[in-house]
Amino acid sequence: MSKLAFAAAAVVLAAGISGCVSPTPYQPLTRGHAAQGGYSEIRIEPDRWRVTFAGNAVTSRETVEGYLLYRAAELTLQNGGDWFAMVDRQTDRDARTYVDPDPFYRPWYGARFTYWRPAWRYRGRGFGWRTWDPFFGDPFFADTVDVHTIETFEASAEIVTHKGAKPADDPRAFDAHAVAETLKPKILYPASR
Repeated sequence: MSKLAFAAAAVVLAAGISGCVSPTPYQPLTRGHAAQGGYSEIRIEPDRWRVTFAGNAVTSRETVEGYLLYRAAELTLQNGGDWFAMVDRQTDRDARTYVDPDPFYRPWYGARFTYWRPAWRYRGRGFGWRTWDPFFGDPFFADTVDVHTIETFEASAEIVTHKGAKPADDPRAFDAHAVAETLKPKILYPASR
């Protein structure tokens, strides 16, 4: 197989695989499926909750924070409240960097000798003998690896739910009905729903 055909097949395969990965839908976080992400909550007091939404590697920070806000509104309404106040809010970013060998790097001398690299000695102009070693200063080393960073986001908030009219002068207060109505069209649910 030629290098061009091999590269084309790899691109098609990568596109097919990446098509299978989608952002975390709005769903409960279930044990054993934490890598997929979702929302969870813990009741701290009768009207106080700790709400969390975790996304997977292809879920944006904006989506994670929007789903957290939607879950806070939904939870408020489910418990008979009309508005909620965010007491505390935080978004965590987890980034992991990976260095993988280039799958297209195929030295002519074969895979068994992948770590073999020649070293040269040469005479520089007026500087005497010099050496070049591929493991120390290889100008082509960057062509043989793929460096990529995968980041995931998890947002959490502590909320207090209330009944009645939302105070107009509190920037941490949200009308649960308005939040749910505004965000619902933007919510992506699991395919089975």
